Amino acid sequence: MAGTRSSTRQAAAAASTSSQNQPTPAQNGTAGAKRKAGSTTASSQSKRGRKAAKKEQTTIEETMPATTTEPDSKDTEMKDEPEPATAEAETSKSADIKPDEKAEPGVSAPANGATDEHQTQLAADRETDQPEQNGLATKNGDAVQESSKREESTPSSILEKGIIYFFFRGRVGIDEPSEVGDIARSYIILRPLPHGAKLGDGPIGDSGHNRMLALPKKVLPVSPKDRFMTFVEKAKASMDDIKSSLSASDYMTKTAGSRHTPAAAPIGEGVYAITSTGRETHLAYILTIPSEVDEVQKGVGLRQRGSYVTSAKNPETSAPAGASLPKGAEYPKEILDEFRGRGWMPLEPKLLDYQNTQFLLIGHHEDSLEKATVPQPDDEKTDKEEPKAEMEKLEHEDDVRVQHLKGDDTVFEDLGLSSKEYPKLQTTW
Repeated sequence: MAGTRSSTRQAAAAASTSSQNQPTPAQNGTAGAKRKAGSTTASSQSKRGRKAAKKEQTTIEETMPATTTEPDSKDTEMKDEPEPATAEAETSKSADIKPDEKAEPGVSAPANGATDEHQTQLAADRETDQPEQNGLATKNGDAVQESSKREESTPSSILEKGIIYFFFRGRVGIDEPSEVGDIARSYIILRPLPHGAKLGDGPIGDSGHNRMLALPKKVLPVSPKDRFMTFVEKAKASMDDIKSSLSASDYMTKTAGSRHTPAAAPIGEGVYAITSTGRETHLAYILTIPSEVDEVQKGVGLRQRGSYVTSAKNPETSAPAGASLPKGAEYPKEILDEFRGRGWMPLEPKLLDYQNTQFLLIGHHEDSLEKATVPQPDDEKTDKEEPKAEMEKLEHEDDVRVQHLKGDDTVFEDLGLSSKEYPKLQTTW
């Protein structure tokens, strides 16, 4: 089970003074010291406002009906300043970065009175932390490794787990938002992992099963009173599809002439889980980047750890004016039948595979992760890992991966983005 953030820092300090015979963090699975926000081993100055090729593409915000009144604070804010069609990002792909493939050193002889039992334990730890030879498959040479042991221990109350990214885009002509009011739209990108996956070194490969969620409200809910509608803007998308939506664009208008829509800026990366606690489902997350939330993250409602109650809308039922898309998700009959005529049902991962799926994110208080990861009776009977422990283990692996890759710039490496074309990860206004 992964250590806490404080134990991780202690492990890193111990590792730096150990002898050459001692396994490195990459070998024994112990993360090094937590990165400071904004630190990176390969950072470069971002070039904001760079032009990209214009592309005809209809986005969710273009389809939304215009509204003349401000929605109630409990309702969703559906009408923002219209965003133009996004431009296609550079078509050239950067070369895949392979994980480190260093041979595992042998077990050294006990030193200074070390017992055979201690030596045996070291070997056992290395065997546990290294990729299994049986029951594990590495996908396309990326960081995702499928482990049969991990799958057996992962609780059934975790319906889906993966990597999560948070972005926001400034209003037209505003490359660097200096307050929440400068934000035009916020996004969440979900990259699901196999149920039994563990993370090694390297970027996350493109499975073609990525999702881009749009938050018209621009901020995330922070209390049970906040009930914000969210939409699946892109489902089962490739990274090229995601890049085209995050990139900058320029367009002409009859009245204002040339207008510039800035590229979306990353504000967070971490791990997520969609969990079930019986009658409710939750979207829970733990941030890896930045290592400590700052004023930008707090301004949009991000915490180091958090979760939201989730409820999916039946596309065949009506919704308040301005709080629904002109065209809902096109679910097959078997999914529509699961609503049983009701207007809402707990969100399930399969619903996120349909474009225009609409669902509510409902805020929690400070202990939201605890509520979203309550162990369920069936899992306790079968001696499964607790949901919170599995999430912490995955975040621990992600933290080690980030340290070995490019620090905060790992977001760009994972998504196949050029750090020169997008704003740096923003933590302060």
